[in-house]
Amino acid sequence: MTQAIDDKTRTELEAAAFRRLLQHLSERSDVQNIDLMNLAGFCRNCLSNWYQAAAEQKGLTLDKMAAREIVYGMPYPEWQAKYQKEASAEQKAKFADTQKAHNH
Repeated sequence: MTQAIDDKTRTELEAAAFRRLLQHLSERSDVQNIDLMNLAGFCRNCLSNWYQAAAEQKGLTLDKMAAREIVYGMPYPEWQAKYQKEASAEQKAKFADTQKAHNH
């Protein structure tokens, strides 16, 4: 039986799940953003954009790079230098096909 969850608790659980997602993505730096986009339709940059948008909805100012640092756990240029690899022709082709499907 599922217990009723009040709004405060639901928000706390969602926040905990989001933090765990960020931890998992941090532990899986081998998974490239293009792979996430090709398989799931979102990536770390999407998460940072959503985070930035949520901040703005609350009247907070959070620039793109600050939001990315929250999601990546380090400055974005540092993450790119350490972990980002050049996408293969196959990854790029799949990404192009995926983007066409999302434009419907």
